Amino acid sequence: MQKSRKLKDYLIERPKPQGIDVLCGLKHFAIITYAVPVDRFKGLFPERFQLDSVEVKGQEMGLISVVPLINVDFTSAVFPFPKFTMGQTDYRIYIVDPERGERCVWFLGTTLDSWTLAVPRYVWNMPWHAGKITFDCSLNETTGLYEKYRMETSSAWAEASVELVQSESDAFDFPGFPDIESALVYLTHPLAGFYYRRDNKLGTYRVWHNELQVKPAKLRSANFKLLSDLGIVKEAEQQSPYSVLIEPINEFTIYLPPTVVG
Repeated sequence: MQKSRKLKDYLIERPKPQGIDVLCGLKHFAIITYAVPVDRFKGLFPERFQLDSVEVKGQEMGLISVVPLINVDFTSAVFPFPKFTMGQTDYRIYIVDPERGERCVWFLGTTLDSWTLAVPRYVWNMPWHAGKITFDCSLNETTGLYEKYRMETSSAWAEASVELVQSESDAFDFPGFPDIESALVYLTHPLAGFYYRRDNKLGTYRVWHNELQVKPAKLRSANFKLLSDLGIVKEAEQQSPYSVLIEPINEFTIYLPPTVVG
């Protein structure tokens, strides 16, 4: 059982951006999470880290999320700079870093629909991959909920498609957590990410954001080829997520450049 957490204990003041730090709005931001047996994560990240597991129906499970979004107004957080818009999908596992005593995420990688991919992929050696990403979404003007949410990614690395929908009857449900707030801290508020760089070194970067105003949603269909190819979440299992959360728009600060650990 995960312990009780209060968001106020995890909210920090925004570190002052400098250098090449980035400010961006994340539109159509969704977190589609799957709970799967812990042995499926073996060998995916260094032994330095621990899987931040959850007990679901008496079984220890690890959680992995697919996070589709559109980067809007992606620009320098410090200097006047052109603004970019690009589709993106992150694949992340929830882990603990005992060295820092911090909950964080392990990135399997990211698909990006932009020519700017060259910088994270080739300059910083991040596991970012090219893809053509399209969104087809519509919000109900009265309720602010999604009547339609579709995302498709054409990519040699991670072909993907997902369809979500929201209604006023949707409710939060997080087995293995003592309360809703504790689960939302876990799922929405890790501020540090780690990954294997393309040269197999350990990389990391940090983000900052305020409390995310996510709401529950339902999944109509999903096909995340990367998850089935790696044997983490089988295609049939992808139709039954642990949870689905959506926020129409939020704002992140990303602290760059990423660093090499060790």
